[in-house]
Amino acid sequence: MLFQFITDYLKHRLTAKTRHGTHSPFVYKLADEVIYDFTDKSEYKTIEAQRKKLFSDESTITVTDLGAGSHLNKNRTKKISEIAKNALKSPRLAKLIYRLAKDTQPKTAIELGTCLGITTSYLSKACPEAEIITIEGCPQTAEVAQQNFKDLDLQNIELHVGNFDLILPDIIGKQPSLDFVYIDGNHRKDATLNYFKWCLPKVTENSLLIFDDIYWSQGMKEAWEEIKSHQDVTVTIDLFWIGLVYFKKGQAKEHFKLKFKQ
Repeated sequence: MLFQFITDYLKHRLTAKTRHGTHSPFVYKLADEVIYDFTDKSEYKTIEAQRKKLFSDESTITVTDLGAGSHLNKNRTKKISEIAKNALKSPRLAKLIYRLAKDTQPKTAIELGTCLGITTSYLSKACPEAEIITIEGCPQTAEVAQQNFKDLDLQNIELHVGNFDLILPDIIGKQPSLDFVYIDGNHRKDATLNYFKWCLPKVTENSLLIFDDIYWSQGMKEAWEEIKSHQDVTVTIDLFWIGLVYFKKGQAKEHFKLKFKQ
């Protein structure tokens, strides 16, 4: 599986473009002003300081994994430092999620897969006036995330604990529309497609759906291709680590691959 992942990454690097290889004004602007904006921002510092604390936390928790699991460690009892090093999004990728959320300016942002709450914290900082709804399958992991939110004094996060399949439909049903949804959990084809289909009735031309680990497995690659081909999807951007899905009305259907080192 790891060999295939590396092969996919190398193929992506060879075929992906930069902002200058895109002929879509929308995608060029997004790449120039959001995706490739690597300037430092004050909001990053406190969250990255919290990440460093997690790196040195040797306490253990019992992990409940309701998804496809980890490529790295199948043990249920794990150190928080180990989870932080292996499961958290890299600073570069978490900061990109921040910029995408800030660019979208959602009233509500939904995240599937809280983990230790670092990416959730970036969403909170990006959209302080928005409601951030995040779902975590593991109760003990969620407790650590909740403490991180408290340490960072984040007041706009609503954390749900449990199975995505049971919780997400109810959350979606309560939203007038879906502005921003980040799906980072249960890396299985059928589950991913279900989440996508559940979102569709509530998406608008301003909605952004983000799918994590689109090259995680053959099933995830197939799910990504099916999402791209859906009639309501107009623009997708494949950054290898994540896939961006837009529903812009009047936009010709186009798929882009852009280089992005995490």
